[in-house]
Amino acid sequence: MDRMDLYRVFARVVDCASFTRAADSLGLPRSSVSAAVQMLETRLGARLLNRTTRRVSVTEDGAVFYERCVRLLSDMEEAEDLFRNAGGRPSGRLRVDVPGRIGRLVIAPALPEFLAAYPQIEIDLGMTDRAVDLVEERADCVLRVGPLGDSGLVGRRIGDLELINVASPAYLARHGAPAGPQDLAEHLAVNYASPSSGRVEPWELMDGEMVRTQPMRGTVCVNSAEGLIACCLAGLGLIQIPAYDVAGHLAAGELVRVMDEHRAQPMQMTLLYPHRRQAPERLKVFSAWLDTLLRPHVRAP
Repeated sequence: MDRMDLYRVFARVVDCASFTRAADSLGLPRSSVSAAVQMLETRLGARLLNRTTRRVSVTEDGAVFYERCVRLLSDMEEAEDLFRNAGGRPSGRLRVDVPGRIGRLVIAPALPEFLAAYPQIEIDLGMTDRAVDLVEERADCVLRVGPLGDSGLVGRRIGDLELINVASPAYLARHGAPAGPQDLAEHLAVNYASPSSGRVEPWELMDGEMVRTQPMRGTVCVNSAEGLIACCLAGLGLIQIPAYDVAGHLAAGELVRVMDEHRAQPMQMTLLYPHRRQAPERLKVFSAWLDTLLRPHVRAP
């Protein structure tokens, strides 16, 4: 490995806090990653990492060197982009991950327009509802909905995703429409269980500036948005869902909004990037395009 390869390997180990995960993300044997860090420590004459059987942590010297590495690697990528973009057109491959239904309903149908405008950019589009680790999976950006943890990533707030309450005409014909939260005890919901925790999510209801939660009775519980919508269409209960998710069903009269004055708190939508001083031009134009594309589906932050 040359010097820059050693820097890149070291930075990835720090980001992943693991030799094994760093090796997997780089497509290298673990022994090669370990040897690269040892070679770098020998070259520098400093211990960069503390290693135990359970975890890897950065030393004080390692933390200082890591910050320099990140800046240096970012500068190198920016310099290379000057030549890649010599013709004035952003180019290269972007690895992007987005929530499944946003990807299928909103982003994928619009991608031909983006790729026609930027024919030298290639997109690896992941669609998943699980939390994606940008470092380990080498993603350039991810779109996330909901509260964010303290990830140390750079974020651009897109807006707030509107949530609505809906039911099928068949359900309303049998049970009537709830006029307010006081009626929900007499109604059924299609319950949603978090795929990661298995926890059944209660309903959220805005009451002025206050947010109330209310568990709902139901005869069916699902762990995906597709299942939630399918069961609602089948007349199995009320659901809370992002408005964009059911826009087509609402327009077709297959679903009906209920209790509009008592909805869940909107969920924030954020585009996240790894920490870097200067983003590649291809990432800048894609994120600007995505921001414009999603604006009609969210409330301004």
